Amino acid sequence: MITHSPAETRALGAALARQLLPGDVLVLEGDLGAGKSEFTRGIARGLGVEGPVASPSFTIMNVYDEGRIPLYHFDWYRLASSDELYDMGLDEYLGGDGIAVIEWPMRCPDAIPAAHLRVTLTPVDDTTRDITWAHRGGFRPIPMPS
Repeated sequence: MITHSPAETRALGAALARQLLPGDVLVLEGDLGAGKSEFTRGIARGLGVEGPVASPSFTIMNVYDEGRIPLYHFDWYRLASSDELYDMGLDEYLGGDGIAVIEWPMRCPDAIPAAHLRVTLTPVDDTTRDITWAHRGGFRPIPMPS
């Protein structure tokens, strides 16, 4: 799917959110500025979160529980290893009662559940993004919206 603006990237995230279920884990891949946080803002809106959705760069995880399903938005960029994640007990939010969205998953690859949806965001230019997703480890098929 190609999006041509941050608003379209958020709309794609919102469309995906309508198909998500408790326990789903989404792994977002993309360089800095690829649109991972915009995509997550769309997921939040699609789940019914109305307030601001900030990147959890310094807090590691933000919780949004006012939607139809809780959203656990992770940013693992500042983690040195998955031991830090386990020490903080944050691994308990993966595959639990909400939707877990993970930015910078390569920092703790061993903490990612086998069944997850891998979303790759690739910048084409300043506003255009090529967004793909792939089902991993038995994650149920979710088609891209047409």
